[in-house]
Amino acid sequence: MATLTAAARREEERSAYDAFLKECPTSQLLARISDRWVGLVVSALAQADDRSMRYSDLGRKIPAVSQKMLTQTLRSLERDGLVTRTVTPTVPVRVDYRLTDLGSSLSCLLSSVKQWAENHFDEVSTHRELHDRATAEPLAPAR
Repeated sequence: MATLTAAARREEERSAYDAFLKECPTSQLLARISDRWVGLVVSALAQADDRSMRYSDLGRKIPAVSQKMLTQTLRSLERDGLVTRTVTPTVPVRVDYRLTDLGSSLSCLLSSVKQWAENHFDEVSTHRELHDRATAEPLAPAR
């Protein structure tokens, strides 16, 4: 039996990834990046035009996010290598966030999903209303 190089072994493992399987790490990553706040934070940072954003700027850009969720989201993005965090020792301390190259490669996808939602919400809303009306009507008595 031939031994594989580390690179060949990684490539073999990568080809075995299947996001449909719950225990597959790609399934976990897909769950992370499909989170509502991840999409909005990554899109906000992408709009910063290769500049960093302060925590408070992100909070203002995404007013619906709580401080707790924004902090958790930024920490998870930093852990995954999608965002860098830079602390400047001033009074008060300045903390800036910026997309990494990896985060930028994801931002075009998430920004596209955000744009799709903004462009098609009215159409989806109409379908929801029609569906809700159709399923809420009582069945006509059989004759």
